[in-house]
Amino acid sequence: MSVQERKERDRADRERLIVATARELAERQGWDAVTTRRLAERIEYSQPVLYSHFRGKREIIGAVAIQGAAEMAVALRASTAAADGPRARVTALARAYLDFATRNPAVYDAMFQLDGGLAFAEEATPEPLKDAFAALLECLGEVAGDGVHPGLFTEVFWAALHGLATLTRAGRLPPGDAERRTELLVDRLAVL
Repeated sequence: MSVQERKERDRADRERLIVATARELAERQGWDAVTTRRLAERIEYSQPVLYSHFRGKREIIGAVAIQGAAEMAVALRASTAAADGPRARVTALARAYLDFATRNPAVYDAMFQLDGGLAFAEEATPEPLKDAFAALLECLGEVAGDGVHPGLFTEVFWAALHGLATLTRAGRLPPGDAERRTELLVDRLAVL
């Protein structure tokens, strides 16, 4: 391994460490607890080293969002792969989405609530974000209905899932009806 290759590997390792540490800290204590000073202390590097990877917290949030989008895409595809038939696939997709949001609240916030400096629904959208949407579209496109653009239907269904995830987490919806809400969403929106 050349010196340059070793430096690149070490740099990539440090970047992964920064993102993992930020994510862990945010999941435990919230994004307000994630500061460059605290991250530098936790990863045992100086703040200038941290800044050589990310210009600040906003870029770190963006990196966590990109990582989360990749994980979400994998989870969504895995949930629908085992399901038999359109209704089962859409139900599995909805459950997997809501489960991801519940299990990873700080990551979910990085993806959809906080400013990570990422472009959405544009040419410049990072590939992992496009892929997460594609994972939704792959399943939902088949149940959009005649004359309904699959991408538009996916946006509406996604918005409903996001609303359920956000309102449930904020304690605005009674927790006992979560499964019925998912079934209602699937039954009323999807053409099965």
